[in-house]
Amino acid sequence: MAMNPTDFGGATAVDGYGPGFFRVGGKVFHGSVLVTAEGAMPWGGLPDSDALLALAGKVDVLFLGMGETIAHPPRELVEALDHVGVMVEAMASPTAARTYNVTLSEGRRVACALVPL
Repeated sequence: MAMNPTDFGGATAVDGYGPGFFRVGGKVFHGSVLVTAEGAMPWGGLPDSDALLALAGKVDVLFLGMGETIAHPPRELVEALDHVGVMVEAMASPTAARTYNVTLSEGRRVACALVPL
């Protein structure tokens, strides 16, 4: 079976990850990263809720990568994001990165915030 490259229409996708880093749009980020269709930036992790709240009106779903395994995000964070219209889906970071890429390729308004492995 032939593999076809995914067309992200110019949007920023997660290219890869490893222990302590993510490769996004060809650039390596050490530590946590916030990725949207427009680009990626270092993220301060779960205490940095302001960066996530700034996604209001820009994305509908945030895939929250909690590290190597799935964990529950702080309830206050999920409630604050829900209040501004951003639905949160928490999962392990590798799963969040893949789910973000697939959903992004469908043209949906998504972002992912990833805690490193």
